[in-house]
Amino acid sequence: MSATQASDSPDNLIAPTPSAYAYPLLIKQLLLNSQSLSAHQEITYRGKLRYTFADLRRRIGQLASALETLGVRHGATVAVMDWDSHRYLESYFAIPMMGATLFTVNVRTSPQQIAYALNDSHAALVLVHAEFLPVLEQIQAELKFVRQVVVLADGHPMTPTPLPVAGEYEALVEPASPDFVFPEFDENTRAALFYTTGTTGDPKGVCYSHRQIVLHALTISTSLCSPRDGQRLHREDVYMPITPMFHVLAWGVPYIAVLLGLRIVLPGRYVPEILLELKKTEKVTFSHCVPTILQMLLDAARRDGHDLSGWKIITGGAALPPGLCRAAVEQGIDVFAGYGMSETGPTVALSQFPPGGAPADQDENVRKRCMTGRPLPMVDLRVVDPDMRDVPRDGATPGEIVLRAPFLTQGYHNQPEASEALWRGGYLHTQDVAVMTPDGYVQIVDRIKDVIKTGGEWVSSIEIEGLIGELPDVLECAVIGVKDDKWGERPMALVVPVEGSSLGVEDVREHLQRHVESKRISRYAVPEANRIAFVDGIPKTSVGKIDKKAIRKLTE
Repeated sequence: MSATQASDSPDNLIAPTPSAYAYPLLIKQLLLNSQSLSAHQEITYRGKLRYTFADLRRRIGQLASALETLGVRHGATVAVMDWDSHRYLESYFAIPMMGATLFTVNVRTSPQQIAYALNDSHAALVLVHAEFLPVLEQIQAELKFVRQVVVLADGHPMTPTPLPVAGEYEALVEPASPDFVFPEFDENTRAALFYTTGTTGDPKGVCYSHRQIVLHALTISTSLCSPRDGQRLHREDVYMPITPMFHVLAWGVPYIAVLLGLRIVLPGRYVPEILLELKKTEKVTFSHCVPTILQMLLDAARRDGHDLSGWKIITGGAALPPGLCRAAVEQGIDVFAGYGMSETGPTVALSQFPPGGAPADQDENVRKRCMTGRPLPMVDLRVVDPDMRDVPRDGATPGEIVLRAPFLTQGYHNQPEASEALWRGGYLHTQDVAVMTPDGYVQIVDRIKDVIKTGGEWVSSIEIEGLIGELPDVLECAVIGVKDDKWGERPMALVVPVEGSSLGVEDVREHLQRHVESKRISRYAVPEANRIAFVDGIPKTSVGKIDKKAIRKLTE
């Protein structure tokens, strides 16, 4: 037998001594260092409530004791409806550490989608901010399993409600014992559940185990902490999430912040002026958000004179437009893109500069920051053709991104057929069309369903959006394919101009035509004049992504 062949014999398996501790990868292990080394580090909610990591651990125990009193046991599902708060952070730990499942409800979806998700998850208990009580009241008759709600009053008096209220959060937590004994169990136990935004059909439940969440935190930490300068995270950073804590666990970064013992600022509901004030008063240095939020922050900062220097921001959820990136860099933000999906943990790639640092050429610097990114450690990211063969790393040949990593969801909740389709052939299929460069950067050129098939060619809607976004008078742009009797499909662009701009249709066409002449894009990628529309805004999904399904309905 050769040295590379696997042996069928168990002789090479490690046999631990009976007293050895088999360390399970459980979420509670992420708290260890923060308690022993960072117990006095501060967590603040909106700059008003402040407590330490030691207080966090005490309140996690109290929350678990209160939930146990309400009947929560191993295997139960507890739903949370809240803005980014200390209560959400406590729930991130207490609920899964009990062996229960944390269900983070997307409060920006429709009441019907919330009802569907609550029923599909079998959640019996909901922790709900008072602001969302009317939503639950509206769908109360449809809820099959919810037996109790705990109201997060946020310091305000509770108002009467027909819902089965078990109590107010603080009133239940404060008198409860902090000495809850968190058991050990299989690291593959389900820890978290949330639902996709349901752009096609009903929302799909995405599940993650303790093991997956821990490995995701360790993997991103490895990548974020590795650069020498810039685009990095370190122990002196002050962290403020600007991706909702209900959305893919705020990209998993709150767990990293606790793991590393960072000072944490939880802003509540996102209001640009409040976020900027917290950035100033709490000296925030690290955040993440979708490009739409970044644009709002830049606009508010220009208007109110805020200094944004020293702020590192990862963007995701949509492509980072070069114009927006350039504007952020000019205001002192170290911005760079990340890539992932609800099903991928989420982060599988970051657009960090390779060894050697940032390119001196400003155009190249911006281009690199806006790319989809380079795979994280332990992520097997391939760009393949329909036969699952790797396409050349030439930056030009497109294929689908497929993935393997130790933290990808293993399937959808209660949807075996969709789960098998997601994992066909043993790789997670993202439906993202991309190219890969010789130095390992990936650049998404479109979603499979959004590629525009025109004139016998495939045109990338994302690339055209980026090119139109280079125009200084363009705030935002969305491109879709519309039916055409002659060409099959043709591109149509919705453009949001800067207020007071004199930008016209021909300005957009001439800009794209220059890229045709330089052979950057095909002539089929230039929309006709009657397919360029200037609009006040572009429809978004509940998490801030451009909603092309809604745009197609508007243009039908």
